[in-house]
Amino acid sequence: MAGVGGVPMDQREGWIWFDGKLVPWQDAKIHVLTHGLHYASSVFEGQRAYGGEVFKLHQHSERLIFSGSLLDMPIPYTADQLDAAARQVLEANKLTDAYMRPVAWRGSEEISVPARNNKVHVAIAAWVWPSYFSPEERQKGIRMMWSKWKRPSPETIPSAAKAAGLYMICTLSKHAAMDAGYADALMLDYRGLVAEATGANVFFIKGREIHTPTPDCFLNGITRQTVIELARARGYNLIERHIKPEELANFDECFVTGTAAEVTPVGEIGEFRFTPGPVTADLIEAYSEAVQPKRSAAAAE
Repeated sequence: MAGVGGVPMDQREGWIWFDGKLVPWQDAKIHVLTHGLHYASSVFEGQRAYGGEVFKLHQHSERLIFSGSLLDMPIPYTADQLDAAARQVLEANKLTDAYMRPVAWRGSEEISVPARNNKVHVAIAAWVWPSYFSPEERQKGIRMMWSKWKRPSPETIPSAAKAAGLYMICTLSKHAAMDAGYADALMLDYRGLVAEATGANVFFIKGREIHTPTPDCFLNGITRQTVIELARARGYNLIERHIKPEELANFDECFVTGTAAEVTPVGEIGEFRFTPGPVTADLIEAYSEAVQPKRSAAAAE
């Protein structure tokens, strides 16, 4: 994910909020012996700003704090302070439509498994990132393969946290998918049930019924929760349940959701095929209206 014009992320111009103040983008650095780098003591958020406003900003800030608590890593800022910092980053970088990345990690005071003496740092960056998938993929429905990696039991990891270490198998799965000519991969969980994509939750459609896996061992995404609310408000029968992989043959449409992916149609998962249809299109429209209420109101006038 390079910057505009292919500029590496660490060489861009702009400002990053770092431990309470704005610093020049290229000066936002940490030491090689940072605990978060060696022991994955790091949590983060993915947020999007539309028209100068970060969608569900406070909910994201609260989740960052919650994720930190699950890693025994108290975040040294309140949700209100994180909200203000995010808005400051947008303003300093003169951005209105942007992707945002708050991240918290343990520092470099000591380098060992225990980390109680390591300071918790927080930074927030923002940049232009139009879409996670190409326009062609979004129009036809992305192609996905099955991942060989499975989401582990919640008894083995803090699965409710948006923690950096939990994404290692996502990177491995995404690389394998891209190498094989696919856009993404779908993971099963430790029981062999359908779980999620590498950075997005998944939904399946039959008629006016929408089925989505119960998030009992993977992240219950904020975009996922938003789309569930929108679907129910539009009269769809939204069902959260355990889904076996062979059940995918019974569904007509499929889509994935996430801050980066937004609502993206799926055309293929392994041996199963789907056709992007009216329900997916309806929810794409509903989500667009939800995240850009000012623009929608102006368009209506």
